[in-house]
Amino acid sequence: MRNLLTIEELNLGIKNFDRSVLARAISIVESKNQDHKKLAQSLIATIMPLTGKSKRIGISGTPGVGKSTFLENFGMYLIAKGFKIAVLAIDPTSQRTGGSILGDKTRMSELSSHTNAFVRPSPNGPTLGGIAAKTREAMLLCEAFGYEYIFVETVGVGQSEISVSHLVDFFVLLMQPGSGDELQGIKRGILEVSNLVLVNKSDGDFEKVSKIAQHDYQSSINVLQSNSTWETKVLRCSSLNRIGFDEIFENFNKYFSIYDYKERDEQLVFWLKELLKEKFEDRLKKIDLSKQLEEVISGKKNILKLVDEIFTEAQK
Repeated sequence: MRNLLTIEELNLGIKNFDRSVLARAISIVESKNQDHKKLAQSLIATIMPLTGKSKRIGISGTPGVGKSTFLENFGMYLIAKGFKIAVLAIDPTSQRTGGSILGDKTRMSELSSHTNAFVRPSPNGPTLGGIAAKTREAMLLCEAFGYEYIFVETVGVGQSEISVSHLVDFFVLLMQPGSGDELQGIKRGILEVSNLVLVNKSDGDFEKVSKIAQHDYQSSINVLQSNSTWETKVLRCSSLNRIGFDEIFENFNKYFSIYDYKERDEQLVFWLKELLKEKFEDRLKKIDLSKQLEEVISGKKNILKLVDEIFTEAQK
């Protein structure tokens, strides 16, 4: 990576609200280069006092439900109200080639070109849970640059995406009516952590069936979240026609008016565990396991004992 970012350039970029500097900073924290990792630590340490003021919102849902369309249009809705919006869009990585399309900016062309918005697609790589390895750091950088709403759009793979709920304050699940998935496809885990469920594409021919889906999901939410202090609503909307946005915005405001920001301590615990896991995996890659595997395959060594030996070696 040429022209590495200096702390002075970072501070100047924050002062001038320079999106190109933000993009460079995120590229550095996402880099696997050891020199870049050291610089990334300095960048994150510098901006930490400027973080913690935004509203962190996760957006999940199956592929094709309209997450990008929702973010494009609802983002413009928020900008019209005077807010600055950042979208961290996680793109699925091919397990065969390791590549990603990263096409979210083209799907959010109006939003990504606006001066008060920042759209950043990132590959999820081997990271599970619908997020990328450095989503947390990218989110903190966006906060330091003054973005008031930060949306994390997950890959869209379903149940495993509850990991994003550990990074954000508010979790939105998008569903679509008439898919035949209203009841048997209800994912218990992801519904349990949802703070708002939106039945998207609720207009035209889908208006009647969307009301049925809304009722079914609300009934399930009431059972699954019976002990919750927050009353999770199921609302209908049309992202394409910008229907239902006022009610969604009111729901956001109601939630954050009572939100206890001490809950972000749990987000820090999750981040710490992820960093420790990453550090251990880096050390594990340096250990040659071929000889030990041969001994396991031949029956000379017990695999459970081998795990203890590898863990001890990785700690050195």
